[in-house]
Amino acid sequence: MCGIMGVIGGHDAVPALIDGLQHLSYRGYDAAGVAVFNGEHIQIRKTAGSLDKLKTLLSGQPVRGDVGIGHTRWATHGAPTDCNAHPHTDARERIAVVHNGIIENERALRLQLAAEGVEFRSQTDTEVVAHLVAKYLKETCDLHCALRKAIEAIVGAYALVVMSVDEPDRLYAARKDSPLVIGLSAGTGRGQKAPLQFGETGQSPALNGAGYIASDIPALLPYTREIILLEDGDVARVQRDSVTIWDRSDTIVLRESKTIHWDQEAADKGDHITFMEKEMDEQPDAAARLLEAPLLQAAIPERVVFVACGSAYHAALIGRQYFAQLAGIPSEVEVASEFRYESPLPLNNAMCLAVSQSGETADTLAAMRQAKLRGARAVAIVNVQDSSIAREADAVQWMHAGPEIAVATTKGFTTQVLALLRIALEWGRRREWLTAGAARSWANDLNKLPELMREAIADTERARRFATAHIAPRLVFFIGRGLDTPTAMEGALKLKEISYQHAAAYAAGELKHGPIALIEIDVLVIALCTQRELLPKTISNIREVKARGAYVLALCQRRDEAALKQAADEVWTLPDAPDALMPLLAVLPLQRLAYEVALLRGCSVDKPRNLAKSVTVE
Repeated sequence: MCGIMGVIGGHDAVPALIDGLQHLSYRGYDAAGVAVFNGEHIQIRKTAGSLDKLKTLLSGQPVRGDVGIGHTRWATHGAPTDCNAHPHTDARERIAVVHNGIIENERALRLQLAAEGVEFRSQTDTEVVAHLVAKYLKETCDLHCALRKAIEAIVGAYALVVMSVDEPDRLYAARKDSPLVIGLSAGTGRGQKAPLQFGETGQSPALNGAGYIASDIPALLPYTREIILLEDGDVARVQRDSVTIWDRSDTIVLRESKTIHWDQEAADKGDHITFMEKEMDEQPDAAARLLEAPLLQAAIPERVVFVACGSAYHAALIGRQYFAQLAGIPSEVEVASEFRYESPLPLNNAMCLAVSQSGETADTLAAMRQAKLRGARAVAIVNVQDSSIAREADAVQWMHAGPEIAVATTKGFTTQVLALLRIALEWGRRREWLTAGAARSWANDLNKLPELMREAIADTERARRFATAHIAPRLVFFIGRGLDTPTAMEGALKLKEISYQHAAAYAAGELKHGPIALIEIDVLVIALCTQRELLPKTISNIREVKARGAYVLALCQRRDEAALKQAADEVWTLPDAPDALMPLLAVLPLQRLAYEVALLRGCSVDKPRNLAKSVTVE
């Protein structure tokens, strides 16, 4: 969730650290800081708040050096204060540490260290790591050994980068359940592969003899395209001219480097005001890429257990209905954070289908691991290649969404839904659940999908007008039936997470079982009415809330507009399409509505408060 950037050699560290952290700021943060070795001392500059605040601090109190580490913090242990910001140091300020993740036994370690005379200056779990490394360094006189002993004492998830005055020409890194990437500049010798040649991409060549560490690839792209992905249990030593990696058994290992082919423009806003706007507009193209991409290669399961969180959970709810309707395969959808703690019943002959845009979602990764231990095959729908979930799954369906930077997912969600639809259709065809004629009809419908999506997102003005007229309703309810229900859930989540407007989603038939007690004047109801077989039922629910004073916006297929105009206060039409395609169309104006409300309310659209892009902590 937080961002890590480290640099050693080649150039002044501070500009590279700030630039790297800027590229990671989409992950969400509430404090920032850097530590730089100036040839004699480690100098720390850190502050609660934004990177701009850190830049101001550095302008008044500059630091110089070509070795440094930086961090953007998302608060877990302790409030977002200057003191709790990373980096953290030991008592003598000879060791500096940045950390993503959570140290679960922090309290016990803190008490142990305090009994040994350590005085803590922050409330964070990360400071414990700094003092542990210092303790073991005193015993071993070797930073690698000290770090290894420290992580053996730690329980929890971590991505750690450590620097020390005693080994000023080295950075050390360690990971468990939280990603870390090493970047190799030209001239970084590993005895494994020829150094990367620069110049063909239009990027300025990185200086020879520089190494980089980051929590995600975008931070490294201005400097290198050659990366090494650390694996769980790895400890790495990065020097100006070499990288050494030890695995969990403390054996030196080969980790082959990879070349990143997508360019920085894919992770920049371009002509758009925000990343979210850009990514909403990219959805038709992302769908077209996915439709042309290879389909998952896996044996058809007897039963599927989805594990997912947030928007991916909503996509899985849609996928469950696709599997039942189009392939005749029973499935269930589990919130990954709950699945981890269920009774460990056997899952033999089942497929665990993990859905995650980043491939680093901690709860989903843990749930998939548990499902494998219970006998399930693990398959993943993932956007990020070489992510933890992708590496540990038995098979992967890539989403082909391209980089998604905004915290609130848009094209990630729609590509997940489309991937599930394609898998369901393929399995239905292979099982002869679908006739040959139905399969041909579906192929024709999917070919039209990108253009239908372009049509559905074209009318941005209606969302802007509606947002202006309904900027602050007392309550917002999203309702729907069938496939419209999880789409309504996704619409409500978008409104909540980026505009901070409370919203709730219900299966329309559930209103009369309690929630209808809240319906009165000044309540907004957004009714999804795209499932034609269920339309009369949903219209009845609209009449129920209208009778109690609610204002109703209805979304429907164009051919049903007349019926909805008699029931709702306002109707937005969508292109006519098979009902199973409608989640991919109906969610588009809901995303735009949430976006427009957020802008009008002055919210940070790309980086909503308290949220992060990759949820790598439990």
